[in-house]
Amino acid sequence: MKKKTGILNTFIRYGKLLFVFLKMSLMAQLEYRINFAAGVLVETGWLLIKLLYVAVVYRAGIKIGVLTPDHILLFIGVYILLTGVYMLYYPNFTSLTTMIRDGKLDMYLVKPVAAQFLVTMQRLDLSLLVPDAAAGIVMIGIGWHRAGLPVTVGSIAGFVFFLICGALLTYSLFLLPHLLVFWTTATNGIADLTAAVWDFNNMPQLYGKWMQRIGTFLLPVFVITNFPGLFLMGELSAPMAVWGVAAPIVFFLIARAVWNQAVRRCASCAMTSSSLVGITRAGRVPS
Repeated sequence: MKKKTGILNTFIRYGKLLFVFLKMSLMAQLEYRINFAAGVLVETGWLLIKLLYVAVVYRAGIKIGVLTPDHILLFIGVYILLTGVYMLYYPNFTSLTTMIRDGKLDMYLVKPVAAQFLVTMQRLDLSLLVPDAAAGIVMIGIGWHRAGLPVTVGSIAGFVFFLICGALLTYSLFLLPHLLVFWTTATNGIADLTAAVWDFNNMPQLYGKWMQRIGTFLLPVFVITNFPGLFLMGELSAPMAVWGVAAPIVFFLIARAVWNQAVRRCASCAMTSSSLVGITRAGRVPS
């Protein structure tokens, strides 16, 4: 009982911290409102480009298997909504290199809160979230209605549940490539690589069997945005539903293990550097 209470208190504590980060980030962004507005406009421009897919699908009247244009609209809406959630904390991933180079990461390692949480959630960009979330929700609603999918407590709860699972999987899966900065300084291509992988989600998994297996199990990007829609359509089998729940847990544990290993390496390198500086100042040059 005490253990369950401790876990609940931990979740509440981190939830409060997340709210504080959100509040501080919003205050910092609104300090320069032009920059905030520019961020919204840039993300809206990207959104309009993605909406061209919807226009093409409806104009062509494409029907692929059980997927009608309305179903595809629903899938694209899920993709855009989760893109907004991903972009909310994405700038923290790209700033890892600077934090390691400048030594700012060392400050977080001594805080009484998980360093991974602080580093990856300290800045939250609402200018990227707002347009994507608004457009995604509208597209989901329209696609859901036009496709005649059931609107029940169970269907809504299941859909939201797999949305949350997809959001959690996104965090762990796309954090992993950025952790390479602890081992190499050649990180220029990481952002481009993750962006290309993420774009596989902008349409339903219309690929060959081997590509579907890779995108579902090995690099489960299809789990993120496909499973909520498949659940609504009744096309999500029980084994796949179990994997949709297990994948976020599995990849979080992997990301957590890699993070801990990376931090140990970073700490050992810092200790080595401090020792060398101390030896040099003492007038001895290490061999």
